[in-house]
Amino acid sequence: MKKKVLFICALSFYSVSWSQTSNTQSAEINSKVSELISKMTLEEKVGQMTQITVTIFEKDGKKGILDLEKLKDGIQAHHIGSILNVPNPGAPTLQKWQETMTTITNEANKTRLKIPILYGIDAIHGASYTAGATLFPQQIGLAATFNTDLVKRGAQISAYETRASSIPWVFSPDLDFPRNPAWSRMWESFGEDAYLSSQMAAALVDGFEGDNNVGSKYSVAACMKHYIGYGSTTSGKDRTPSIIPERILRQYDLTIYQAAIKAGAKSVMVSSGEINGTPVHASKHIITDILKNELGFTGVVVTDWQDIIYLHTRHKVAETNRDAVRMAVMAGIDMSMVPEEYSFYTDLIDLVQKGEVPMSRIDDAVSRILKMKFELNLFQNTVANLKDYPKFGSAEHIAEAYNTAAESITLLKNDKSVLPLDKNEKILVTGATANSMKYLNGGWSYTWQGENSDTYAADKFTILEAFQNKLGKENVLYTKGANLDVEDDAEIQKAVDLAKNASKIVLCLGEKNYTETPGNISDLYMSKSQVKLALALAKLNKPIVLVLNEGRPRLISEFEDQMSAVLQCYLPGNEGARALADILYGDVNPSGRLPYNYPKYPNSLEKYNRKYTESIAEDEQNNDAKYEKSYSPQFEFGSGLSYTTFKYSNLKIDKTEISNSDNVNVSVTVTNSGSKAGKETVLLYLTDNYASITPEYKSLKRFQKINLAPNESKTVTFTLNQKDLQFVDNDLKWVSEKGTFTIRIADLKQDFLLK
Repeated sequence: MKKKVLFICALSFYSVSWSQTSNTQSAEINSKVSELISKMTLEEKVGQMTQITVTIFEKDGKKGILDLEKLKDGIQAHHIGSILNVPNPGAPTLQKWQETMTTITNEANKTRLKIPILYGIDAIHGASYTAGATLFPQQIGLAATFNTDLVKRGAQISAYETRASSIPWVFSPDLDFPRNPAWSRMWESFGEDAYLSSQMAAALVDGFEGDNNVGSKYSVAACMKHYIGYGSTTSGKDRTPSIIPERILRQYDLTIYQAAIKAGAKSVMVSSGEINGTPVHASKHIITDILKNELGFTGVVVTDWQDIIYLHTRHKVAETNRDAVRMAVMAGIDMSMVPEEYSFYTDLIDLVQKGEVPMSRIDDAVSRILKMKFELNLFQNTVANLKDYPKFGSAEHIAEAYNTAAESITLLKNDKSVLPLDKNEKILVTGATANSMKYLNGGWSYTWQGENSDTYAADKFTILEAFQNKLGKENVLYTKGANLDVEDDAEIQKAVDLAKNASKIVLCLGEKNYTETPGNISDLYMSKSQVKLALALAKLNKPIVLVLNEGRPRLISEFEDQMSAVLQCYLPGNEGARALADILYGDVNPSGRLPYNYPKYPNSLEKYNRKYTESIAEDEQNNDAKYEKSYSPQFEFGSGLSYTTFKYSNLKIDKTEISNSDNVNVSVTVTNSGSKAGKETVLLYLTDNYASITPEYKSLKRFQKINLAPNESKTVTFTLNQKDLQFVDNDLKWVSEKGTFTIRIADLKQDFLLK
């Protein structure tokens, strides 16, 4: 066993209190908060901690029309501080949002203290609850770009268009760290790597909050979610229990939140799940001890939907709803997404009056909420002047969404260079996902499950329409070929017959639109109806280009070997079909990289950074090649092809031996050795060869995306610091240990020694 280097900091990575205070957050704001709290009654304070969904204020039988008496009851009688969600039937226009927010603001201005309402929305890939907004790829696609600059620009646009809707608070980014690819919210995450997720998290927060200028009329407050361990259920299904040792939680999951907090995230939403038998909403250790005290988070902690109630009705840790309120507030919850009645308000007032919850806990929560309202400048303005937002849904914004989709789409296979396609050939476009916007956008698109995307995005191209627009309808044959779940032999036969008249087949397979519990599955394989179509078309011995539109990797091992090319589109948003068509015909060179391991079998779900014992080979002889031989995902994390080729050479490190205070500078030369310009993501992996906690095979530590013309070379440089060499030990301390480390970039390796 190696000896631990003395560079051991007890909780050093987390004991640093990252300041949430931006340049605009000053002593003046804190003074205003204190003054306002001193004037507030208990009822007004608890009201600020209460969040209600907008739909309960609608008139009976009249969707989308606010009932002023119900609104008055909520804001004046119950003093609510926050409203969330989208009015029925979904996706209002900018004008309708302005009207709704004006009505809410006018009611708030009738209250004694005129405290503005904080409105929150699930704008997770653009202002996705506003008609005409620019919709970007979902988060898993953002991760696939490996381009933080692009992601930040997209978040800036999303913030601009959300503020144009008069909404200052978005429930994004999703920082969940999924460990099971069947999880229904995997596509809302950044994939399976904590470092990649951390970098993307910071980029989104910076973009949303305008580099700590959250008070701007073009910025919004970010809300990290779902703190913590939500994506790691043992069953793989939504809102089911997790078993995660705290050492693991700190080494991976918590680092992602740390990055977003450092970037200035103003709020956090708590996980609906439970870890090791304790619901996170009831965990003082996780919410107060770690998040607020260790990480120094000074923002607002909000629950997820009904999750305090669920402590009583689902988790069964609270005998009554009142007990649940006490548990959650004392654990550190600042705001309850109740969200359809006032039990939280009533119970919490009673708890304080009877001394079961101290006023100090209430004042702490309310001060955090008011502070965010002041930071957002809500006391000055809550309703957008639409003249300030001329770029809403503009060609400029759409171009950014297109570019992001184009950089996310990942070419995983291209046998015999079947791609790019020839524009003079007739093709068959078929498959269950070929002709609907639902499968390009997924959930949280105009409505919760995204079922109305074809209506709201009727002016956008489906995959079929993008091909028809590019080639002319006469050159594109089409039939659905298969339903997502129901086998249809007649449709399959129709696709087979049409394919006989086509040179190549573009086969579009994937999943229905979904999120959360409605997306739970029991079978990770692609649906039988779609597999049957793929196998029937394969018998024709014609080149098939498989296009995947899916939120998680549905298994394709039954037929992948019979596909000539495979592209993973993820959920690319409204501009995804245009980007896909341009990639398939070579007008855009693909550059996406897979942000997770694409598994081959449902009982073989190793991550790329697996432990050595996860892939044991017979007679391994401590041999890397043998370990690799027994490890066989369909496609590995970081996979992604181009229409050009890249050559790596001249890997250098500035020192081969370091102390526990040194950095390591790394450089490598990348050459475009092909005939087309292309973008290449340079991935640097590090291996700790021996450690007292079993080391990972390799771990991503740095990445950089570069653009190279044919025959052009660039030298890419990285700096590794001491934190990159550390792991969390059994004492929950970040440590590094003496010994040899290996740097890997492409097929090159270099070792250095930590003395």
